[in-house]
Amino acid sequence: MSTPNQPDLAIEVRGLTKSYGDLSVLHGIDLHVAKGEIVAFLGPNGAGKTTAIEILEGYRSRDSGEVRVLGQDPANAPLSWREDIGIVVQESEQTAELTAAESLAMHAGYYRNPRDPAAVLELVGLAGSADQRTRKLSGGQKRRLDLGMALVGNPELVFLDEPTTGFDPSARRESWGLIEALRDLGKTVLLTTHYMDEAEQLADRIVVIANGRIVAGGTAAELAAQVDARSRVSWRHRPDQPAPPADLGWSVLDANELAVLDIGPADGAGDAEVLQRLHRLLAWALDNGVDLPELEVKRPTLEDVYLELTDHGGVRGPGDPPAPSDRPATDEKRTTA
Repeated sequence: MSTPNQPDLAIEVRGLTKSYGDLSVLHGIDLHVAKGEIVAFLGPNGAGKTTAIEILEGYRSRDSGEVRVLGQDPANAPLSWREDIGIVVQESEQTAELTAAESLAMHAGYYRNPRDPAAVLELVGLAGSADQRTRKLSGGQKRRLDLGMALVGNPELVFLDEPTTGFDPSARRESWGLIEALRDLGKTVLLTTHYMDEAEQLADRIVVIANGRIVAGGTAAELAAQVDARSRVSWRHRPDQPAPPADLGWSVLDANELAVLDIGPADGAGDAEVLQRLHRLLAWALDNGVDLPELEVKRPTLEDVYLELTDHGGVRGPGDPPAPSDRPATDEKRTTA
């Protein structure tokens, strides 16, 4: 790159572009991921995230820009570099007649310094199913095996592509624990997901891409501040009762007397300001014997913020990539082997 590599970064991207014929998919994106960090890379279908990740993994060429992954350019990195990369793709198939233990042992043989397959089975929660053939594993167990395949090579960086798609709520929560364990192992994780609660739960930082451009990055709270996402305290105001103090900043929205306090980032310190105003409102109501029917506190969700950042789902303009995928349907797909 034009400047020395930063040793604390696992991923460095500057000015990355990619087109498929006349379709421009990536418009000069910049991205960085620190070592040991879990970053959620979010975007609507057709936003360019699949193409960007496949370039980072070394499966796809770029048109221009500078890319370093673990200090190497994926376009010409040595084979040894790939041993430090673990990949969980959205769809994969393991050899049906091998057991879970045999599958991991075979995969471990591809690496010079793999993790102990038995320890990996324990880590991903498959120790009790080690001797079960993969064709008989449940969907959740197969996904655990996918994660084990990505970890058995003892990689420094793990790419997780929609790791909990199709999981029931219980299995999703269990998988979250597995992903959080990667942080305890000191691994770097780049995660893609369409579940906003998953991104908020797991990621140290969130990066949002839309229409081939990075539109925002930061924690969930920092993203909310960028779009002036507001918290709301609401209740039904009765005109025959005393009105709350005007300096609370409340107003009546409609003929049904819905009273609200809208509190945005510019109003103060986020949740602290919401709690302070709610406390003042409740103290005033208690002192004056006033009811607050249908009292509700609503904070902006990451989904609200995401939709705002991506123009309510990623509206595309001229020259932007088509939905649902950001790559041609005839292109090759990644495999885990």
